[in-house]
Amino acid sequence: MEETSVRTLIVDDDFAVVAMHRRFVDGLEGFETVATATTGEEVVPIVREREIDLVLLDVYLPDTSGLEVLGRLRAAGFHQTGVIMITAASEQEAVKRALGQGVADYLVKPFSKDQLYERLRRFRSSLAAQSPAGQEQESLSQAEVDSLLGRSVETPAPSSLPKGLSGPTFQLVSKTLREAGADMAASEVSASCGISRVSSRRYLEYLVSRGLAELRPRYGSTGRPEHRYRWLR
Repeated sequence: MEETSVRTLIVDDDFAVVAMHRRFVDGLEGFETVATATTGEEVVPIVREREIDLVLLDVYLPDTSGLEVLGRLRAAGFHQTGVIMITAASEQEAVKRALGQGVADYLVKPFSKDQLYERLRRFRSSLAAQSPAGQEQESLSQAEVDSLLGRSVETPAPSSLPKGLSGPTFQLVSKTLREAGADMAASEVSASCGISRVSSRRYLEYLVSRGLAELRPRYGSTGRPEHRYRWLR
């Protein structure tokens, strides 16, 4: 393995899933699996001892929640260690807790190899964008800082949002649609964000009303259009 490979830890209580994820990771150039774990208790010591760059972390573990493990990592000072949640837990609260603790991405099972590879490449690109230690770094504007934080869309004040819409979920839906690179149906946004289809449609319609997205009807064989949405900015 090349020295610049992303050193990855895979955490899942299912040995078959660990083996599958390991094949995926080791099959992608620029990544290597240096350790695996089946319990949450193992994670912080492994990250400390093995100099892990990225943790693929399940929420459902036999001894604790992956969200608790994420909190332990941050509390132990591993703020620069990337974490991608790979889990069947798509509840809104779980997603919001993970985002609040700085996960690099959140991938809901089941997913394809290509979907995982997209997230891994995105993470590696974010590492490549960081300046080497000791190198003079370019100053960023506030807009550029917000972009790096995934906040290129200004979150409306809670009082300005329609009743029932929240700022964090608005950001999540906006980010999902913006990074899709193609139009999406409300059901696809719902599955990606871990929210209900009704909720996803409300956020999408609000994005359209603000001029951030557009509605693109797609006509199928039945003649009835499917409502799809595309990011405009």
